[in-house]
Amino acid sequence: MENAHNNTQASGMQAKEFTILVALLMSIVAISIDALLPALGIIGNDLGAVTANQPQLLISMLFLGMALGQLICGPLSDALGRRPILFSGFTLYLIGTLICYQANNLEMLMIGRFIQGLGVAGPYISAISLVRDLFHGAQMARIMSLVMMIFVLVPAIAPTLGQGIMLISDWRGIFELYLVYAIILMLWIFFRLKETLPKENRIAFSTKGFYDGFKEVVTNRITASYTICMGLFFGSFIGYLNSSQQIFQVQFETGNMFSVYFGLLALVLGVSSLINSRVVERFGARHIAFRAICLVVVASAIFLTLHSFAEITLWMFMLYASVLFFCFGLLFGNVNALAMEPMGHVAGIASAIIGSVSSIMSMSIGTVIGQLYDNTLIPISGGFVIMGSLAIVIMIWAEKGRLEDLAEVGNVSA
Repeated sequence: MENAHNNTQASGMQAKEFTILVALLMSIVAISIDALLPALGIIGNDLGAVTANQPQLLISMLFLGMALGQLICGPLSDALGRRPILFSGFTLYLIGTLICYQANNLEMLMIGRFIQGLGVAGPYISAISLVRDLFHGAQMARIMSLVMMIFVLVPAIAPTLGQGIMLISDWRGIFELYLVYAIILMLWIFFRLKETLPKENRIAFSTKGFYDGFKEVVTNRITASYTICMGLFFGSFIGYLNSSQQIFQVQFETGNMFSVYFGLLALVLGVSSLINSRVVERFGARHIAFRAICLVVVASAIFLTLHSFAEITLWMFMLYASVLFFCFGLLFGNVNALAMEPMGHVAGIASAIIGSVSSIMSMSIGTVIGQLYDNTLIPISGGFVIMGSLAIVIMIWAEKGRLEDLAEVGNVSA
């Protein structure tokens, strides 16, 4: 940790404070989604949703805004530095939150969520770039895993916060929580975080520069492949996320216990991320990520087949979901680090394109899976089988010709 300690001095913070801040910056996405999940059914009834699945679009709209926002925030982050983009993103997020708070129909609420998504792109892009400014290689993967470990504490408690707010207020109170959260982070950054991108390392924004950066990302086999892999398996995850309120509260009739079950699964992901942070430098990010996605596919295929022989119960789903979430903890930080590894010299543009492309893919895939929800878990488990299998094929193709990496991901023959 000595190197990590020295590196974070450039940010003006100790290593622990820096890691926590980065995790909370990334967590604004999670809290913007998960605290609202328990309220989706109520919002649908209150604002006249046409179908039971329509409120799921409040999740998808935030992802859409974030995906597009990253294309703007990434290049500007490289040109202007990390702090200006952080403050601009938070300002836009606050505007979107106020629109949501005042919304009196589902369409206006979706517009507000889209603007929120544009806003969260700033903190999310900057969080990844802050880490990339100071770390690389296995050390970056380790820091990202520690960030993810803290990051998942937010989804573990966010649904409970949302549920608690609705006990004393209505769903609009959740947007008051978002306002407070964003303001606290803005003040923290203002007083504590130094700029991590020196002026001499900045890349002036230009159309040609963006095109060149985009071309470099999409033509680099490793970066492009792992970006697509992220979009595939994260899309399956969003499909679950979109349907989670209906799965727990409608299909399994858990009522207010939804937040407890959801939080338990998030804690599984947190434990997995902690384990990953301890072993990633020893075994390698590729080795771990490849085996994790293989386990996702196998577990999902077994669970999908089980639908033909038994009635799926809550404990069966929780067992299956625990396996998935454990694998997610081994996937998210590692695959993102693998995609970013060749892009250190264009970190802002690279993180923007990687994030935007994977987010658009995952939002599209997740929306389709969510809208296919039919009070069974067949669309969810089927999505993991199909998308996970495609990700495995792409991972193998990505490492073709790199014998040392092929040995690392399971001695797959080129």
